[in-house]
Amino acid sequence: MTTLAPSLDLADLLQRVAVGDRMAFRQLYDQQAARLYGVALRITRQSGLAADAVHDAFLQVWNHAARFDTGRGSAQTWLLSLVRYRALDMVRRRAREAPEEAIPESIDETPDPLQQLAGNRDAAALHRCLGELQEDRRRLVALAFVEGLSHTEAAERVGLPLGTVKSTIRRSLQALRTCLEGRA
Repeated sequence: MTTLAPSLDLADLLQRVAVGDRMAFRQLYDQQAARLYGVALRITRQSGLAADAVHDAFLQVWNHAARFDTGRGSAQTWLLSLVRYRALDMVRRRAREAPEEAIPESIDETPDPLQQLAGNRDAAALHRCLGELQEDRRRLVALAFVEGLSHTEAAERVGLPLGTVKSTIRRSLQALRTCLEGRA
């Protein structure tokens, strides 16, 4: 086993995980699990489902880290998307399995993922870049990535055509990426 320098970025950790480096996987988990759990909890609103989503996402990371491609996006985005999709799948599966009356209503008192990121050094840059987006674009990004809505659900919520929502979110993410890369 090797010890890892704390300065390894997520992409480097994923490359090491892809070749079976358990220490890199542990460091990746230690760095990202809390944030990913917060995202999953915001989507599922149930701690058990959120923990399952994070567990499933990390299993996928261990088994498929070699599929990560820096040309298609950042490591952070890849990890967030893995957890987001797992959490959305669990919510949809749960909705099909249990009648609505069986799900207890509770208030989620945990801070949302954007609030949890406030202590992170990248959070300030992300917050500034989000502030540069037009309000309607920022709202669609938040519906998809903070509230965990699918593109279809976001389109229904704001009353726009699905294609418009998809293209707006895509252009917004590209603008965020450009903004964040410019600040790096």
